[in-house]
Amino acid sequence: MAPAVPVAVGVIGSGRAGTGLALGLARAGHTVFLHGRRPRPVPPPLSLTVAPDGAPPAWLADVDVLLLAVRDDAIRALAGVLQESGRIQAAHTVLHLSGVLGQEALAPLLPSRAALGSLHPLQTIAEPERTPERLRGAWAAVEGMPRAVERAEALAHVLGLRPFRVAPGVKAVYHAGAVFASNYFVVVEAVAQRLLRHAGLSDAEAWQALLPLVRGTFDNVTRDGPGAALTGPIRRGDVATVARHLSALTLDDASLYRALGRAALELAQKQGMDAETAARVAAALDTEVPPVLRAKPR
Repeated sequence: MAPAVPVAVGVIGSGRAGTGLALGLARAGHTVFLHGRRPRPVPPPLSLTVAPDGAPPAWLADVDVLLLAVRDDAIRALAGVLQESGRIQAAHTVLHLSGVLGQEALAPLLPSRAALGSLHPLQTIAEPERTPERLRGAWAAVEGMPRAVERAEALAHVLGLRPFRVAPGVKAVYHAGAVFASNYFVVVEAVAQRLLRHAGLSDAEAWQALLPLVRGTFDNVTRDGPGAALTGPIRRGDVATVARHLSALTLDDASLYRALGRAALELAQKQGMDAETAARVAAALDTEVPPVLRAKPR
């Protein structure tokens, strides 16, 4: 059982993620300190301390857990600054919020003997004021030293998150999955919008035309899961339609279509597509059938 959440939590980084998590913890009744490089409005009950030169906040001795809500490429440098300050003690737990990096990003703090780890909410954070609501029910990846993992899990529960443990060696794979689910979903919708624009619609009209389709597809995925929700020409084995699509697209768009088509083909065969149809679709995509798609010997 995870220990009780510490009374005081400090957050360095007043961007969307840092402010959103700080707000969630504050609304849960915990003492929260928020620190950034420049003044900016923050939602109540938060207040912000500022150090334009990147100096550590004065309140470090008053917190038990420190969250580093900065860019991935700034975590190690910030850990170094904190170590040089001499104000991180063995009783501290220091967690960063990166999805792709593990506790190794905090290596400069090893001499402090603080508990080091990471907490990554598997949720998009666009508006800090809505973060506490959006985090409830979302999952969160935690890893690090045993005490850091326990503290991270306790914080996750306070925020309404469902924590799960990942090994540092697989964080990059985990985070790539999150990027496919969120960022690349947005990119694919933008490509679809652009293609409808080329077909004669305005940007606004294209998105309005696509929106019912996107919502319907999302409903199907939510209800049935990705495998069962797959429809379209590759799922049907409609090689003529696939060929027409490829002939109509630019080189870059055709390359993207082929890459996604191969992934769709793998999904289709997992849903029962026979080997002969899979081979025809693969040929239409101008690629060999991946080994996982070939018929298993009976």
